[in-house]
Amino acid sequence: MTNTPLMKLPPVAPGSRISIVAPASFAKQERIDLGMQTLRTLGYAPEFQENAQARGPLYFAGTAEQRLADLHAAFADPSSQIVMSLRGGYGSNYLLPGLDLDLIRNHPKPLFAYSDLTGVQLRLLDQLGLPAFHGPMAAADFYLEDGVHLPSFRAALAGEPYTLGPAEGLRALKTGNARGTLYGGCLSILVSLLGTPWEPQTEGKMLFLEDTGAKPYQVDRMLWQLRHAGKFDGVTGIIFGEMLDCASPSMPPEFLEQVIATVFDDFDRPIAIGLRSGHVSRHNVTLVFGVNAELNIASHQEPKLRLEWG
Repeated sequence: MTNTPLMKLPPVAPGSRISIVAPASFAKQERIDLGMQTLRTLGYAPEFQENAQARGPLYFAGTAEQRLADLHAAFADPSSQIVMSLRGGYGSNYLLPGLDLDLIRNHPKPLFAYSDLTGVQLRLLDQLGLPAFHGPMAAADFYLEDGVHLPSFRAALAGEPYTLGPAEGLRALKTGNARGTLYGGCLSILVSLLGTPWEPQTEGKMLFLEDTGAKPYQVDRMLWQLRHAGKFDGVTGIIFGEMLDCASPSMPPEFLEQVIATVFDDFDRPIAIGLRSGHVSRHNVTLVFGVNAELNIASHQEPKLRLEWG
């Protein structure tokens, strides 16, 4: 369990400059153009890092060296207040060994990402205490008319407390009340980090798990692996995301929820599902990993998740 204190970042207001990076895969040009236009319409000033629009080699947005250099330059740039990934995809795992922690420690700022970037975000959280902004990306969410949940995006940047509930998709699976440090990300990426130097530090945390396109039995298998790796030990509560396209076409819509309930049959703390953050159908909610969270799931009451800085 890490005891690295959480950095308290200064509030970031609309109008701020955003450094756009592509630490994993390249994005479609139409989505890039629309995403940048939306960010400008919202009052921000997005600017590409040198290699952010690279295409290749393979499915990467430039070489690992180029992508790492862009990420470091984005943090070091004194004129920008936010770092935002174009998209996820695959490839940011190649950046993990080379991250310049001293540089990022000396130039901390929000890094907006999810999906493949989970590993990078959690390493910076675990080792530096840099809050992880699990939220919308330029060419994955901002290009859509309904892609971003703006209230949580703005509250997270302002460092203000905010509450999420059924309007953001949250549904109850197991009742209870819990408090803890919010932590997590993309389920398949968390599993891929097991056995590496960047293994997720989940003990004592409130765990958020989400993914896309995983069949119910695959979700079951990943949860089984996390359990036997001890990653649910001391966890205060669990929140699943929307789990986009994780249903089984041959099973009823609630089958995935039944699978999760079975896996956590002996878990005596609250469990929720459906929170739209990460891979979602619409209105991507920003979560800040590392902040204090309180999950309230009472019988006959709407579930609520409240986030606030310590």
